[in-house]
Amino acid sequence: MLATKDLLGLQTMSVADLERVLETAVAMKEILARPLRKVPTLRGRTVCTLFYEASTRTRTSFETAARVLSADVTSISAQSSSIIKGESFKDTLLTLQATGVDAFIIRHHMAGAPHYAASLVSAGVVNGGDGMHEHPTQGLLDLFTIQERLGRLEGVKVAIVGDSLHSRVARSNVWGLTKLGAHVTLCGPPTMMPPAVQSLGECGRVRVTSNLCDALDGADIVYVLRIQLERQQAALFPSVREYAGLFGLNSDALKRAKPDALVMHPGPMNRGVEISAELADSDRAVILDQVQNGVAVRMAVLYLLLGGHEH
Repeated sequence: MLATKDLLGLQTMSVADLERVLETAVAMKEILARPLRKVPTLRGRTVCTLFYEASTRTRTSFETAARVLSADVTSISAQSSSIIKGESFKDTLLTLQATGVDAFIIRHHMAGAPHYAASLVSAGVVNGGDGMHEHPTQGLLDLFTIQERLGRLEGVKVAIVGDSLHSRVARSNVWGLTKLGAHVTLCGPPTMMPPAVQSLGECGRVRVTSNLCDALDGADIVYVLRIQLERQQAALFPSVREYAGLFGLNSDALKRAKPDALVMHPGPMNRGVEISAELADSDRAVILDQVQNGVAVRMAVLYLLLGGHEH
């Protein structure tokens, strides 16, 4: 089991719990490789995906994970429920819990919404992404993918390139990577770097640069972020074309990293902006591995939160 009933962020997650999820995900991935991808582990449990923002990967991944573990799944979106009639977040949660929900997967545009939910309900709450704060299961699946490919996280050099200011993925990755001994470089326009970077991560393992060549130098992993225009309140760079020229990752730029460096992206991708189509489809990219590993990691999270160990 995990130390708490909820998974709200990697900033507050212990190293022991991080390692427990990664270890459990190995077993879950073995289940996904079987001809019959179904186990009775969470039979009788109900998981609710409650999404106030659009999602393809996270929602589908959680729902697939729950079904493989034989849990029942209820899917709620803001556009197709009483939320659109003005029902409050609190009343929505309490109503759904009264139907027998055991765990909520919550994505919300407001930072801290899953934390508020966790204080209201006795069911488990998993943060599926809250505003510009965190996206812990994306961070966990990225940790799992790196560890699976490189065999370690300690000492790994990761360059995170792009819009770190608005990226909840970047924050979760910084916390998870540095807690497990990796070194992180954030790279992008100065206007798209988070303030007080020194407070991110642990043991001084985070640095910032606006020079792409400097960021990629000797990197084991290049993690590319998209420009989150939907979260920007002002123009933070002159043009998409100029951004692509200065910070877009392509095969030539990747030569500055280690010869066997891997490319990651949380999706959705803007091909030709933050990453070239050629590189996105190359054997250096492990983007689809991330998606596959996301199911295994989310299976591990549900298993550990809902008491699957009892079975």
